[in-house]
This record gives sequence, structure tokens and C-alpha cells, in this order.
Amino acid sequence: QVQLVESGGGLVQAGGSLRLSCAASGRTFSSHAMGWFRQAPGKEREFVACISSRGGRTYYAASVKGRFTISRDNAKNTVYLQMNSLNSDDTARYYCAQGISADYLYTHEGGYDYWGQGTQVIVSS
Repeated sequence: QVQLVESGGGLVQAGGSLRLSCAASGRTFSSHAMGWFRQAPGKEREFVACISSRGGRTYYAASVKGRFTISRDNAKNTVYLQMNSLNSDDTARYYCAQGISADYLYTHEGGYDYWGQGTQVIVSS
């Protein structure tokens, strides 16, 4: 059974940084692309970033490009999201997801078949 457990969320002031982690178990982590999505109150869940199975390729939503960095450590079965220069628009629940493909970088939810429960990020202005 695949499990994804996010951590690292919290309350941060605007301009600050947070690093989210997502620990995976249940199937071969290094065989799957990974993604981060987020959902703000009253809004639909949206794509944030994704990374290929070996970490060689990444892709970001325009709203976070240059501020967020996705990375992974396949030895630890963990994917990370480093978030810098946070602003109030980044307030959301952040979810990690495991891709159905090793290297195709999906930006929609259909490209992912397992999801974590999410971790809350609140940016105060």
C-alpha cells in the first residue's frame, strides 16, 4: 500500500521560507515522478511543481517559478519543496503526489495516482 506523508508546513511571515517534505513508502520510489499541488480555501487544487524519477528534470507553475525548488532523495524515498519569498497567495494546503509515469511531467491531477493528506502553509502579511 502506497503511503505519502507530508511535513514541514506551518505559519511563516511574508518573505520567509519553508521546506516541505514528503516521505513515500509502498512501491519503488525511484520509478515514479513526483509532484506538489496546493489548494487554497475556496479554490480548486492547482499544480505547483514536479520532478522526474531520477531528479533530472523539473517543471514549475509560473506563479512559483524562481521562488520554489523541488528536489528528491531517492535513497530516502523523500521529495522536497523549498519555498522562498513566500507571500499571502502561497497560503494553502500542500499535497504531494506520486506520478503514474517515471519521467513524463504531468501538470494535472490525472497524472498522479497516489496522494498524501497534505500539510498546511499559512503566510502572514
